[in-house]
Amino acid sequence: MLTITDITVRLGGRTILDRASAALPPRGRIGLIGRNGAGKSTLMKAIIGQIEPDGGAIEMPRDTRLGYIAQEAPSGAASPFETVLAADIERAALLTESETCTDPHRLGDLHDRLIAIDAYSAPARAGRILAGLGFDEEMQNRPLDSYSGGWKMRVALGALLFSAPDLLLLDEPSNHLDLGATLWLENFLKDYRATVLIISHERDLLNNVVDHILHLENGRITLYPGGYDAFERQRGERLAQLEAAREKQAAQRAKLQDYIARNSARASTAKQAQSRAKALARMQPIAAAVEDPSLAFDFPDPQPLRPPLITLDMAAVGYEGTPVLQRLNLRIDPDDRVALLGRNGNGKTTLARLLAGQLPALEGAMSASGKMNVGYFTQYQVEELDIGDTPLEHMTRTMKGATPGAVRAQLGRFGFSGERATQKVGSLSGGERARLALALITRDAPHLLILDEPTNHLDVDAREALVQALNSYSGAVVIVSHDRHMIGLVADRLVLVDGGRALPYDGSLEDYTDFVLGRGASAPTRDGAGKSDRKADRRAAAQVRERYKTLQADVKKAEKTLADLTAARSRIDRAMFDPASAGPEEKDCTMGELMRRRSKLEGAIEVAEESWMTASEALEQLDPA
Repeated sequence: MLTITDITVRLGGRTILDRASAALPPRGRIGLIGRNGAGKSTLMKAIIGQIEPDGGAIEMPRDTRLGYIAQEAPSGAASPFETVLAADIERAALLTESETCTDPHRLGDLHDRLIAIDAYSAPARAGRILAGLGFDEEMQNRPLDSYSGGWKMRVALGALLFSAPDLLLLDEPSNHLDLGATLWLENFLKDYRATVLIISHERDLLNNVVDHILHLENGRITLYPGGYDAFERQRGERLAQLEAAREKQAAQRAKLQDYIARNSARASTAKQAQSRAKALARMQPIAAAVEDPSLAFDFPDPQPLRPPLITLDMAAVGYEGTPVLQRLNLRIDPDDRVALLGRNGNGKTTLARLLAGQLPALEGAMSASGKMNVGYFTQYQVEELDIGDTPLEHMTRTMKGATPGAVRAQLGRFGFSGERATQKVGSLSGGERARLALALITRDAPHLLILDEPTNHLDVDAREALVQALNSYSGAVVIVSHDRHMIGLVADRLVLVDGGRALPYDGSLEDYTDFVLGRGASAPTRDGAGKSDRKADRRAAAQVRERYKTLQADVKKAEKTLADLTAARSRIDRAMFDPASAGPEEKDCTMGELMRRRSKLEGAIEVAEESWMTASEALEQLDPA
């Protein structure tokens, strides 16, 4: 279906794609993944012809119809329903011609073609697609200009899906969707009968929809069969093999270098030494697998406060005196992990702003601890960062009166150490800007973190790092997210915001998924009941999180011990192989002493590996949610 051969793309003097090659299977559903800034969108634009590659070729069948969402959202007086119907250009043209055609033979051909493309059921299909994306009947017939940019992008997505291209290209399609619409899209893509190439960082979507992963790293692409979990497993095995090969090659290089050093000056062996020097020069070094040190989230723990942090008693909240939510009864304690569920537009952000103190209660009562600090994250904070300033300048302004060391320390918690702190924000990726915004809102060690769609610009690895940081954080968390993986691992309480209310949701996330997809009769909510159960649940969840933090510390300690012991063994190996390179601890040791020390280290390494394995397995099995 689609063959990419040795594609090279350079932008602004930087090589984005470097002789990248892959053959995508026909009718495959391929997830295109990679770190932020790796070049995923660049590759997609090269496929649709928006970018001309500097080298290589992209080949597909001649009559392939491509479908891709442009950056500009649709606008104007047309309705979402009309916009989606117009996306099928052939149908629109045939219908227009059939209205004025007087040639009976041509008219017969037109109707035959309209039947062949299922044109007469198109209005029903368009309505179903828009309903799945969150548009009820009234919303489907309002002018596009009455909608926000996010809802307009939903219309663009609906139009693309309706046009049913042979190759469907989607770049982060769930960024403008709530959880319900994301679930609908996932089910739509499962049944899609053509080829799909989708850029996504949603782990659940990548596991449930795609059958191949196309991984972009260092300008190259590698195709893996299966979903995201299968990719992680295969890539881990590949990296382990790569590291083993690198270590083997390093030993070979050391052996060749030692031979050359000892034999170059002797006439009898100079020729052999010269031959080995040529072999050494031809040996291409295998690079070590490098982890990104900037992939960091570390929320500062707040000073303890007595519960509750916030209490809502029959409160109402809204705008300009008009309530959006009413009869709110909610309590937030210092150890709470709450996820707000519900469709976009139902009031999740409004409730978050009430809890953050940005909106007053219109009715009822809201009480909050006087010493409580709140950190509130929204996408607007990411968009409002000054692109001409550096992270250091942003943090210095925000932390007025703080020492330069304290400012640098807070930035370092989020991966902005050294030169990274002095890069212009305009040169940072979306994920890096999101990390900077999180660093700014947590500078005062908040007791309550309110996160409204924190993952929109984060890649899969960064999302996993954020999950771990939240589970290590000792304050309370309220989260709005369409990322089921994050909700499942972070939240221990679910609140459904719907119909002007916000009620505790008794079911699991899987129950909510069934409810959204119509597989459950109703949403299992309750109003004011089960307080003792909730308290016990929170206590149990807090204990699990504490155990999770302890195991994380055990894993890190075991990793450090293992690294120290392995390094010591390597020093002894070097001293045994080349006494001239021995360090101060091994320099005066006899060969027997070195062998005895190495034997003891082997035993210690075996014990450390067992400790690391035990802690790692316990950590994997523990559910911090």
